[in-house]
Amino acid sequence: MARSKEYDENEVLQKAMQLFWEQGYEKTSMSDLVEHMGIHRRSIYDTFSDKHTLFLKALNRYGEIMGKDLERRIKQAESAAQALRFIFEFTIDKNENTPLGCLFVTAAVELATYDADADSLATKGFANEEQLLTDIIQWGQHGGEFASDCDAKELAESLQNTLLGLRVMSRTSISKEKLYRIANVSLKILEK
Repeated sequence: MARSKEYDENEVLQKAMQLFWEQGYEKTSMSDLVEHMGIHRRSIYDTFSDKHTLFLKALNRYGEIMGKDLERRIKQAESAAQALRFIFEFTIDKNENTPLGCLFVTAAVELATYDADADSLATKGFANEEQLLTDIIQWGQHGGEFASDCDAKELAESLQNTLLGLRVMSRTSISKEKLYRIANVSLKILEK
């Protein structure tokens, strides 16, 4: 007879995601995961197969959570410009309960050159955000908020690049004031 799990799989996956986000894949050992997740090593293997599979599931979870949070913020926006501001503020200010930076960026920098699965998930995460930016820019162009002389997709690619740079820089001691200056200059490309 199979034993029932004595833990919530979603809860322990959330804990693993947080740890990978804070430390990265390579630096996070199985011992770290056992301690942080609060379950036995055997339970990690039984539920998630191995560290790599656990990391990929954590990346998926990260994408789901960040996507839902951004969508919620954007729905609250009264204009396309405000929606973009929300995204940049979210990138720079973050929440005190989440690590700095971006798990997709960490996966891309650490693993993408030799791990096709991590590369695929990080690239998909970047593409999803870029599509979101494209949609917001089109909203602003159709509503007359933004200049229409440039292609929305190309503008989104540029803003996405800025956001990725800000996510890396936010992990350093660079001031938020500087990060906001960078964001403000980048958003000027949309002005009429």
